Formats: sequence, structure tokens, C-alpha cells
Amino acid sequence: MNSKVYLIDVTNRDGVQTSRILLPKLSKTMLNIYLDDMGLYQSEVGFPTLKHEINYINANIELAELGAIKRLHLEGWCRAVADDIRTSFKNCPKLKHLNISMSTSEIMLQGKFMGKKSWKDVLNGVVEAVKLAKEMGAETVGLNAEDASRTEIDRLIEFVLAGKEAGADRFRYCDTLGADDPITIYERIKALAFATKFPVEMHCHNDLGMAEAVSVSGAQGAVEAGVDAYINTTLNGYGERAGNCDMVSTILALKYSHGLKNKLHLDEHVDLKKSWRIAKYASYAFNLPIPINQPGVGANAFAHESGIHADGALKDRRNYELYDPEDVGRGEPELLETGRIITTGEYGGIKGFRHVYSKLGIEFDNDNEARNVLDLVQYANLHTQKPLTDDELKLIAQYPEPIRKILTVNA
Repeated sequence: MNSKVYLIDVTNRDGVQTSRILLPKLSKTMLNIYLDDMGLYQSEVGFPTLKHEINYINANIELAELGAIKRLHLEGWCRAVADDIRTSFKNCPKLKHLNISMSTSEIMLQGKFMGKKSWKDVLNGVVEAVKLAKEMGAETVGLNAEDASRTEIDRLIEFVLAGKEAGADRFRYCDTLGADDPITIYERIKALAFATKFPVEMHCHNDLGMAEAVSVSGAQGAVEAGVDAYINTTLNGYGERAGNCDMVSTILALKYSHGLKNKLHLDEHVDLKKSWRIAKYASYAFNLPIPINQPGVGANAFAHESGIHADGALKDRRNYELYDPEDVGRGEPELLETGRIITTGEYGGIKGFRHVYSKLGIEFDNDNEARNVLDLVQYANLHTQKPLTDDELKLIAQYPEPIRKILTVNA
């Protein structure tokens, strides 16, 4: 089997929909940069139809043009509706990747559309939407079936084939309620992929605590049917209700599960050693703690107290550890310094500011040059409402104009 598994992180779209949390645009930008450095295929950056997302998305596309984001595809999300697609490209003319979404289950056709949209209307709408997105400049279009897990397989096949013929590039299978199980989704995705010969993207929620298991099982079905598989993840499993499929857990499953590691070939660009840094940053940016028992990055992931376990781990850690702390990059420096420090931020002055940047290896020719960046740092600190990390400070100094856009909103 030559098919591969690629990762598409949706933290900046689905993760930020988590109730009662917020994520600043600068933090979303840093996540895109870290995801790119980690080797992920794509980031769902947000909603190009929303006014408050426009400057952020356009600035991130500009950062990609400037080389700050090298390989990562930056993908927008909207409904499979002509007005949404036109608005997306009006707001973000250089957007190259778009995922468009349509509900497909009978439950949602009746419950969301109140019976006003027939199945034929759904198919016609999807064809029109895909063609329009391509006409407006999309290089790739992902076709999203909301509530796919409660949609009859024959309907899904019809939906995929309609989108494929119209020019779509992938099909996203949404387990919107997190109701699928690993065996059922494996069988459904394998049948779907065999019938359509079209790449399948897994989008699974964690309402039953099985998001990672369901995602990798679906990916296995796609790969065994001879097509590429894509798994949607979020950092630390953030997402609506009980969350989404956690990125680090998914990579660990693909790399270390006895039943998967020799069957599913993960995109070779993915660097598991970057896990600790990005998980810690996401926790800091969202202001949400990493659960103590989180695979790979939780505080207890490599902790042993039981006498039998501690003795066995001390003799040979392979007795009780499937992988090493180094495999997930643990040991990275803390995000913020401790001890006696000089910081810069919303109320910082020029001397302290230049001292902080000097420690980062960045020097300014004069106070005027420094003051231009200090203005941005002060706004960024106000924007994030927390101390800026070293990587954030470096990004602001290296790319001041895109950052200026990220920190502003067009009314």
C-alpha cells in the first residue's frame, strides 16, 4: 500500500469554537508557525467570511509568501453556499485552500433545514459550490459532509461522487456527534473509499472518548482501499463539547501502536519531537492546563510511583514505557523565564525593551527603529493579555507589517 496518512490541524477553526475560551489572533498565528515547523500538511486557519478573521488570515498568507510559513497549507472554512464562497475570496483574494461544508444526514435535513432542502438540493448545491470555489481560485477544495456518521452510506457515496466530478480534492467525513466506533467507521470508510476512489479526511469528535481510535480506524479503512487518508486534529484535544481528536495522541498511535505502525504510513514530514513545545504553547495561549494524564505531554505521562512499576522502569524503562520523553521533545526550555528578569509589554519602556531583545540576539540600529517595534509589542501584549513568549517577540521584530495587520480589525 502506497497510500499515506496526512494530518490537518483544525485548532484555529474547530478548536477555537470551544465554549468559554478565547484565542488571540497572534496566538493563532504562532500555532500556524509551530504546525508548519512540526511538518503538518495543513492548518484550518479560520473563517474567511468573518470580519474579525480577515486581517489575520491575509497576514498569515503574507507570512507564507515571506517564508515564515514554508510548507503548511493555510485553509479556510465556510458553508457550501455560493454567498459564503464569494465572500471568502472577496475578503481573502489570495486564499488557495478552502473546505466547504454541507449537512447530509436526514436528521439534519429535517432538523436544521426544517425540510426545506431535499437530497437533490444538497447534491446540486455541493456541485455548484465546488465549481464556484475552483473558478474563484481555490487550488484545493475539501468537501465536508456534516453528520456523515448518521448519513446512509449510499447517500455518502452519491455525495462524494458528485463533489469529485465537480472538481473537489478530498472528502471530509464528519463524526459530528462523536457517535461512531472504531469497527463501524473502519467498515464504512473502507466501503466509501472503494466505491469512490477518493481521498478521505477523518473529522471526529470525542463525545464518547474515542476520537483518536475512531480517526485512525477510519484512516486504516481508507488506506486499505487504496486512497490517501487525512486526519483532522486539534492541539491537546481542544474543541466543542468533549473536544476533538488530539494531535499528539494520534501521532503516537500511528507510530507506536503494534497494529498500526506497520500498516499506516504517516506523512514523513511530521516531527513528533516538536510535540512538547506546541502543546505547552497551546496550553499557555488558551489558558487551559494540559490534563495530567494526557498521552505524551501530560505531567504524568512518564511518572512512576507503584513499587513494581518504579522498579521495572529503573531497570529498563521499556518495561513500562512505550516511548521515551525525548521522542515527544520533552526538555524544551520553559516558555517564560524564571528568577530575576526584565520584561517588556504593554507598559514597557525603551531601555527594558532593547535589553529583552538583546538577550534574544536582536539588536536595533537606534531608538527610533526600536520604538516602532516596541509599539507593536505593546499592542500585542494588550491583544494577548499575557506576557509575550520569546518566539512571539522574535516574530514581531522579524515581520512587523504582517503582525500590524494581525493586531488590527477592519470594521
